[in-house]
Amino acid sequence: MVHRLPSLIVGVILAAYWARVMWMARRSRKLSGHSANFIPRERLGRRLRMAWIPVVGLWVALPWMNATGRFHGFWMRPVFSWAIAAWFGAILAAAAFGVTWICWKKMGRNWRMGIDPAERGELLVSGPWGWVRHPIYALSSVLMLATVIAVPTALMAMVAVIHLALLQWEARREEKYLAARHGESYVAYCGRVGRFIPRLKE
Repeated sequence: MVHRLPSLIVGVILAAYWARVMWMARRSRKLSGHSANFIPRERLGRRLRMAWIPVVGLWVALPWMNATGRFHGFWMRPVFSWAIAAWFGAILAAAAFGVTWICWKKMGRNWRMGIDPAERGELLVSGPWGWVRHPIYALSSVLMLATVIAVPTALMAMVAVIHLALLQWEARREEKYLAARHGESYVAYCGRVGRFIPRLKE
């Protein structure tokens, strides 16, 4: 089946992506005593994370399931079978992962997940953050869309819709929190830098 090898490649990329996230969370706990807000301290953040974790689990599992060819039924049936599209999805996923790794390296000890009212990290506004306010979320969106292209099933599309909606919600929650914490400087930053897509310079 044309999608099996691209699905396998995407599955490996996603496994590496989330393994890296878990490693960074563990490293953060060793360095600072907390796990980079992996389980948020705020109540809404915890509830969202509990909804998000199964979505991420499906996101990682479905490419592997598709690659084996052993799972059938409407939800696992490809909507289209274009080999070139599946390979484009795999290449796009690899590119998104590579650029995300660069963002992780630039964040260094400031890396964290979601809103942590106790964190005192610096506000990043240069590098990738000079192009978009949420480069890692933007790249996660690209990675999810690449997965749908490589694994074009109804279930994968449903997972993508939920994940992208949660990303949008979380980004807006973070912006509200950062505006309250950093005041006019962050509001001005939002005025000149796009959320997920770079703004054209006049």
